[in-house]
Amino acid sequence: MEDFTTLQVIWFVLISVLWIGYFVLEGFDFGVGILMKTLGRDENEKRAILHTIGPVWDGNEVWLLVAGGATFAAFPEWYATLFSGFYLALFVILVALIVRNVGFEFWGKRESKAWRNGWEWCILLGSAVPALLWGVAWANIIGGTPIDADAEFTGNFFSLLSAYTLLGGLATLTIFLAHGAIFLEMRTEGVIEQRVRAVAAKAIPVALAVGAAFMIWTVARQDPIQPVSAILAGLSVVALLAATLINARTAGRAFIATSIAIVTFFSAIFVDLFPNTMVSSTSPAFDMTLSFSSSSDYTLTVMTVVAALLVPVVLVYQAWTYWVFRRRLSAEDFGDVKTPMDLLDQHKREGGDGTDRDPGSGQQPAGP
Repeated sequence: MEDFTTLQVIWFVLISVLWIGYFVLEGFDFGVGILMKTLGRDENEKRAILHTIGPVWDGNEVWLLVAGGATFAAFPEWYATLFSGFYLALFVILVALIVRNVGFEFWGKRESKAWRNGWEWCILLGSAVPALLWGVAWANIIGGTPIDADAEFTGNFFSLLSAYTLLGGLATLTIFLAHGAIFLEMRTEGVIEQRVRAVAAKAIPVALAVGAAFMIWTVARQDPIQPVSAILAGLSVVALLAATLINARTAGRAFIATSIAIVTFFSAIFVDLFPNTMVSSTSPAFDMTLSFSSSSDYTLTVMTVVAALLVPVVLVYQAWTYWVFRRRLSAEDFGDVKTPMDLLDQHKREGGDGTDRDPGSGQQPAGP
């Protein structure tokens, strides 16, 4: 029986929550980024799509930074092995995120069609590559990577690629794409909403098929099968099935369903991993455990106090941001509007309250 402390378990759970929060929030960012180029037919439509995540994408990425920092502080051995072994893959993810984020900022800086087309490709690829590689990475973490007795990674980049890990990457890619499509359904109206609804109707069943295949394989390779992980995997598939069935009627509930699917998908992975932090494909004796990977109890105690004080503040602030920028968008909203704040200022001048549009404009209410 593995010997671990309560604080070690608490921080394993907290880090799991940070990663899951990142994937739920950044997941729809990835989906929107992938769809922006194909769904937007002119500048105003693309600007409307981009502005659905414009006020929140950088806040969503904070979850990744905190997850990485918490892993470094709470489980330094896990951090060292993970980031050294997955160095090239994580470097590719980092470059893709940087290119995507620069694309968000630079896309509207020039009127040149070639300029904007180039940045649209950067946004698309910068969204698709991390969406794929995060799934590959976590499939490796639970499926096993070549680690020796000194917790040193002994493989190479191609050691991380197998049928199982690539299926994991396709699962996250398709689920995030469906998640982003449904998010756009909630945040847009008019022709964009109609267009994205047709995309979502095709994307969600694909996400269901690929996600279910990966969850089934994940449970099947467990020895013995872990009941909690298996139940969570089943719930993830059920949530994706629910999203498939209800999306045509209500995008809001379908978005909740895909959010639940992502939460249970990664919860199944973390339950599968516990009480390890890395699984060795070389020998089970080389698996990295919580106690082996952990910092001292004093460090974990200080971190717990700091987290208890600051995390609620961050959550409240991020929730407030989503509330402020909750209004639906359409291509008709954009003329001289260049930033989300310009859009809010325009709405205030029209006499809007942040929820409904000017009654004389003929537009629909801006519900969630």
